[in-house]
Amino acid sequence: MRASFNSGIAALAALTVPVAAVAADVTLPPRVPAPVYVAPPFSWTGFYLGGNFGGAWASTRLTDNLAGASLAANRNGWLDGGQAGFNYQTGNFVGGVEGTFDWTSLNTTGAPFATAFGPLQASANTQWIITLAARVGYAVDRWLVYGKAGGGWVFNSATITTVTNGASATTSNATPGWLFGAGVEFGFTPNWSAKLEYDYLGLSGWTATSPLIADTVNVKRQLNMIMTGVNYRFGW
Repeated sequence: MRASFNSGIAALAALTVPVAAVAADVTLPPRVPAPVYVAPPFSWTGFYLGGNFGGAWASTRLTDNLAGASLAANRNGWLDGGQAGFNYQTGNFVGGVEGTFDWTSLNTTGAPFATAFGPLQASANTQWIITLAARVGYAVDRWLVYGKAGGGWVFNSATITTVTNGASATTSNATPGWLFGAGVEFGFTPNWSAKLEYDYLGLSGWTATSPLIADTVNVKRQLNMIMTGVNYRFGW
């Protein structure tokens, strides 16, 4: 009986040794760390739409062509509207084009000025402004510093009134001019950005009708504008 028991123990030991040896040779694969999400780099490329609000300062000079009298009048007011454009970014450089449309409150009435035919009083009103310009900028991630240059059109009206009898004449037209400006824009989300911008619009002179016979008044106006706005970029 003892001999049979010892033989069984020996047989069991012989079976377990190879299994333990095999288990010792098994190597578990290394743990692979979970992937870390990396946001794609910010890009200014794409079409965009936005709105703006700000202030404008108008410098106006009125010259009576018959009497030669001249009057300067300055006025500030608000402007608000919208813009649309397209950007394309390569490296740090961003180029594009932008158009804007804004309503204004730039209404100016000058003091009466004397002429050989009696005192006249003039008023000028800028109702809306349209601009179209190229933009070129330098981007550092979400920040964009840019300049712009192009042209603009301003709808003006002017009224000349004879102070002595109240007779008046009104003329209106869309006056063209050239534009340059600069600004800074920040992308606070992948699609939304906010901007601060300054623009100068130098307008061509135009002629307004005077209530005096055979008389006209030349109107010359320049605009300085500063605005803030937001844009939504659709991507590319």
